[in-house]
Amino acid sequence: MKLTAMVITAGLLAALAATPALAQDTHGDRQDLRHDRRDIRQDRRDVRQDTRGVHADRQTLHQDRQTLRQDVRQGDTAGAQAERQQIHTDRQTLDADLAQRHADRQSLRQDYRDRYQDRRDLRQDRRDGS
Repeated sequence: MKLTAMVITAGLLAALAATPALAQDTHGDRQDLRHDRRDIRQDRRDVRQDTRGVHADRQTLHQDRQTLRQDVRQGDTAGAQAERQQIHTDRQTLDADLAQRHADRQSLRQDYRDRYQDRRDLRQDRRDGS
C-alpha cells in the first residue's frame, strides 16, 4: 500500500514538474508565431514595394528606348549615344531591383516555412500537455 502511494506521488510530482516547462514551451511557440506574422507582413510590404519599383524601372526603360528611336530617326548621334548610356544605367537599376525582389520573395517563403514549423511545434506542445 505504501509503495503504491509512493509511486503515485512520484508520478504526480513528475507531472507537476513538467507542466511549467510545457507551458513555457507553448508560450515560446506563441511568441514565435507572432514574430513570424510580423516578419511575413514586412516581407509582403517589401515585395510589393519592389514590384512597384520594377514596374517604374520598366516604364522608364520603355521611355528611354522610344527616345533612342526618335534620336536615331532624326540623326542625332550624340543624343542617341546619351540615350544608350541611359538605357544601360536603367537596365542595371532594373536588374538590381529584380534581384532585390527575388531575395525578398525568398525571405517571405522562409518566413512561411518558419510559421508552419512553429504551428506544428505549438500543436505538438499542446498535445504533450494534455
